[in-house]
Amino acid sequence: MSAVADNYAKLQELGVEVLSVSVDSHFVHKMWNDNELTKMVEGGVPFHMVSDQAGNIGKAYGVYDDNMGIELRGRFIIDPDGVIQAMEVLTPPVGRMFAETVRQFRAFQVVRASKGAEATPAGWQPGQPTLKPGPDLVGNVWKVWNPKMEK
Repeated sequence: MSAVADNYAKLQELGVEVLSVSVDSHFVHKMWNDNELTKMVEGGVPFHMVSDQAGNIGKAYGVYDDNMGIELRGRFIIDPDGVIQAMEVLTPPVGRMFAETVRQFRAFQVVRASKGAEATPAGWQPGQPTLKPGPDLVGNVWKVWNPKMEK
């Protein structure tokens, strides 16, 4: 949460909006923000923290744990049409890599802007070549991309 808050301006530059959702009440969110997050990020969390006390949002996204009454840590990339393009669910002991999240946003934006005429291979970074899906690419991916380019 603090990494996203600290880098929120970068996400805004990409046209990305962030919502944080948890089963905690809005009172707990405020306390957590005021007493902890503001110590890590100047001004605290700049995006909405949504209270899902009944777990309805978590259930809809498949991250609510009925036995524990909690939501697992999930990240969902939802496109402007409301379609989930990517999701990642991790258990609490493992944190995410913010740079990878930004890379994925950029990759999805390239694919969307091309209306599907381009694809980004594994490890793709902005400025690197994309793949052009179609019959000519079948059996010829190796000519335009290989895993060593990823490094």
